[in-house]
Amino acid sequence: MRLLFETKEERKIWKHYKSFGSFSRVLESSDILDIAVSKPWYKTDFETTLLSGTRYMRLKRLIDIVLSFTFLMLIMPVLIACAIAIKIDSPGPVFFIQDRTGFGGKPFKILKLRTMRRDADKIKRKYAHLNTLNWPDFKIPDDPRITRVGSFLRKTSLDEIPQFLNVLFGDMSMVGPRPTSFSASTYDLWHTARLDIKPGITGLWQISGRNDIEFDERVRMDVAYINNVSLTLDLKIMVRTLTAVLRQEGA
Repeated sequence: MRLLFETKEERKIWKHYKSFGSFSRVLESSDILDIAVSKPWYKTDFETTLLSGTRYMRLKRLIDIVLSFTFLMLIMPVLIACAIAIKIDSPGPVFFIQDRTGFGGKPFKILKLRTMRRDADKIKRKYAHLNTLNWPDFKIPDDPRITRVGSFLRKTSLDEIPQFLNVLFGDMSMVGPRPTSFSASTYDLWHTARLDIKPGITGLWQISGRNDIEFDERVRMDVAYINNVSLTLDLKIMVRTLTAVLRQEGA
């Protein structure tokens, strides 16, 4: 089967989703591009999947507690070493605490290891013209606010370790949509579908191989995850996440 794309935008979308994996439906902003290809890897096969639907959602919390607690115990020495490095490298707290949008649009405090100068928020507007994403998303390539240790922590994803505490507290899950730093009040109506499940440490977006995806594209991935949620899918995502972290992809 040969796919023909007449516009530059259609070719761009195909190039992205080809790198992400096979796909069954691609939506342009105009919703006119609808191409059926092979079954995507994340599509749930209810005949072979391990626990799905209501049965799995009841078990998901128990899995989150066991996995996050076990991981924190194993990686505690690394966390302590990171904390010492942060304090030596630059003045400021070890942890970065920020309001994020959680399940049902309810805000919660997310925990991360600090990777930026302590005045990063104050000087954010100074670098607003370098933002590569649509507001209120914010991302600057080679952000000058990032510290030397912070650059290493981000590249290795070690700055995400404290979020396993968020999982234990019940604000997050191991797998799910990434919580946004901007309020649900800024969402379009269709964006709110991503709030139907707890946010996660990792998800389809994190293993797509890109970290500069616009919010609309991320929401489509979130909805795909929610529509196919199962133990099988979560295991696949966690294995792919581990592989991506080891290869330092999308950092």
